[in-house]
Amino acid sequence: MGAYLLRRLLLMIPTLLGIMLISFIVVQFAPGGPVEQVIAQVTGQAGGTDARLTGGGSDFAGAESGNSQYRGAQGLDPQFIAQLEQQFGFDKPAHERFGLMLWNYIRFDFGESYFRDISVIDLIIEKMPVSISLGLWITLLSYGISIPLGIRKAVRDGTPFDVWTSGVVIVAYAIPSFLFAILLMVLFAGGSFFDWFPLRGLVSDNWDQLSWPMRIVDYFWHLALPLTALVLSAFATTTLLTKNSFLDEIRKQYVTTARAKGLSERQVLYGHVFRNAMLIIIAGFPGAFISAFFTGALLIESIFSLDGLGLLGFRSVIDRDYPVVFATLYIFSLLGMIVTLLSDLTYTLIDPRIDFERRDV
Repeated sequence: MGAYLLRRLLLMIPTLLGIMLISFIVVQFAPGGPVEQVIAQVTGQAGGTDARLTGGGSDFAGAESGNSQYRGAQGLDPQFIAQLEQQFGFDKPAHERFGLMLWNYIRFDFGESYFRDISVIDLIIEKMPVSISLGLWITLLSYGISIPLGIRKAVRDGTPFDVWTSGVVIVAYAIPSFLFAILLMVLFAGGSFFDWFPLRGLVSDNWDQLSWPMRIVDYFWHLALPLTALVLSAFATTTLLTKNSFLDEIRKQYVTTARAKGLSERQVLYGHVFRNAMLIIIAGFPGAFISAFFTGALLIESIFSLDGLGLLGFRSVIDRDYPVVFATLYIFSLLGMIVTLLSDLTYTLIDPRIDFERRDV
């Protein structure tokens, strides 16, 4: 196991390097970089990026109009353009910028946001409560629904219960979560019918003034609609996976032997089948949580005004806030690979018969 773990850890290095390199190269060819964002704001062509300029207000008003590689820079002082390039680090060659970025990221130094007066790591920490809330509760709710339902469907395979629940699961999976979120908003969040739930934020403005029981109520009051919209399709895959896993185990010879010994169906199911059938489901829990935590819910966050990591990443791409874009990509990729490794190790903890030492990575 030690050799396998070491190989997996060493493979993370070229994988992470490749992800960052490809993303960096793609960004070099993407139009509308941070320098152009500031130029557009200065010339009145932007839509509201809050750029922090190092130059004074009169620095860009020069009469020189020399050639520039930036669209919309005609008529601006070349010294101002050079100042912007230096501020954003574009005065260095691309390979030097990439190497410097990797060196900083190895030390977990992610710098500051281009357009927000805050460090990148503080910005990510600031947005984490929303994403943690959505990811954690979606995972718990989906597993809490999927596992009992999947077991019940396996036990009653082919019955009317199995048929109609399969139909419900498939229909729920097919409904886009953002459309269902809009429906919930119209029905229950002050749309055309009821005004029962809040439409923005994770907690109320007076949350600090509430007692602890009321804080808990307020927290789940704000999460009720977003979680309902997300969980609608979140449990479908795990439900069918649980059912098929239990069916495979129920049809094996050791189950027939256990029944022949006079054990009840409940003893057979939970004393023999459960551990083997739940192996693949439990081992996938870390990956499921990280998937829900990071992928979550850009559209749901937008609809319900939840300022989480999904919305942060989207706005950073739109604003060309490269420190935030690359830092989130680096952190999420690293965590994703670590969680994938933990999922594999979970298999060995649940079932010691699995030995990755004998397999090629």
